Amino acid sequence: MAKTYKIGYFVGSLASGSINRTLSKALIKLAPSNLEFTEIPIKDLPLYSYDYDADFPAEGRALKEAIESCDGILFVSPEYNRSIPGALKNAIDWGSRPWGSNSFARKPSGIIGASPGGIGTAVMQSTMRAVLSFLDAPQLNAPEAYVQFKPEIFGDDGAVTDESTAAFLRHYMEEYGAFVERVLAANAPGHIGDAHPDLSR
Repeated sequence: MAKTYKIGYFVGSLASGSINRTLSKALIKLAPSNLEFTEIPIKDLPLYSYDYDADFPAEGRALKEAIESCDGILFVSPEYNRSIPGALKNAIDWGSRPWGSNSFARKPSGIIGASPGGIGTAVMQSTMRAVLSFLDAPQLNAPEAYVQFKPEIFGDDGAVTDESTAAFLRHYMEEYGAFVERVLAANAPGHIGDAHPDLSR
């Protein structure tokens, strides 16, 4: 029986009619059955300041606990002004703090996003990769997924009526699931790449 992995996902838009929320529903429908998904909410977080580091508010603690309880993290986000939406970047800042307690470290991550435009969220994803690299979060680098959102293809419940689009998204989620499994296996205690206490003798 395949091991089940808990995936926390962020939707980078706070809009009630977010096309990226619709995309997240489609991804969950098309994902391998051994991935279980839990949304990590971001809308109630205050703006991050290091003034909070000595005593994190409940919203910040809940966010970090949610990230840390997951085996992998999936970011489903639009692109705002050629970059990461402010609410999502704020959540990432909360999750990385206080200094020395970065909740994203070693969490296998995937980035995908939808846009009405033809280049789909490509610039946002490039910026996000730089941020996640700094936070020591391994990333699925291929396939890249820049989705041009067409309302006639995506149902509000996540159904995808175009088979080529569904096949691409299904492939992306299969690759992401395999990536999560590889990263966690590589980080497991006793893995050949881990330091052994007797090696210095």
